[in-house]
Amino acid sequence: MRWQEVAVPLIVIVSLIVLKYVPAMAGLPLARAAGVAAFFSAAFLALRLVQSEEGLAVDGWEELRPSMGQYFACYGMGALAAALLAAVIVIGRARHVDAAQLSATFLVAVLLAGLALWVGLQSLAPRLRWNGAGLEHRSAFGRFTRIGWGEVEAVRQGWGVSILARDGARVHFSPLSSGAANLFRHAENRARRNAETATRAFASL
Repeated sequence: MRWQEVAVPLIVIVSLIVLKYVPAMAGLPLARAAGVAAFFSAAFLALRLVQSEEGLAVDGWEELRPSMGQYFACYGMGALAAALLAAVIVIGRARHVDAAQLSATFLVAVLLAGLALWVGLQSLAPRLRWNGAGLEHRSAFGRFTRIGWGEVEAVRQGWGVSILARDGARVHFSPLSSGAANLFRHAENRARRNAETATRAFASL
């Protein structure tokens, strides 16, 4: 589990609680929003604790597979966005509602729908597999990238993990996927070996 997985939900929840006491935000249901955020965060972290660190072995390849936490984040935010949009439509027609609350609810629904789509495109749709020769990646939009282990130059880790090749090719994947830790360690070891080999070759000149 990475620090961002705990820090980001805490920042969101604390921000909602602080905004609740801002006079301009007094009419918005921020306390409920903080409660929903806390529930989803706890459920996501619980799923992360029980997820498998192994990828999926298929025909000599090991593949990354989406974790339960990623499915929960994508479909949970999508379902919540749909529920909020339905509430905006139904409540807006049934009775008078404060325009600020209605607008805020609509914006939150659109934001959640956008986040669900982003998680789906970044984590659920791409396919990434590797074997002893190298790795192959197919993005959500069909872009195919192949990198041999001997070409790996660096592995960078931030909000995601990027594997960089000498020819400029790049493969990015989510560290939340099942099997991501194994792939990260393997790619990092390969990058270190390649750097040591290049150093020895340069020293022998």
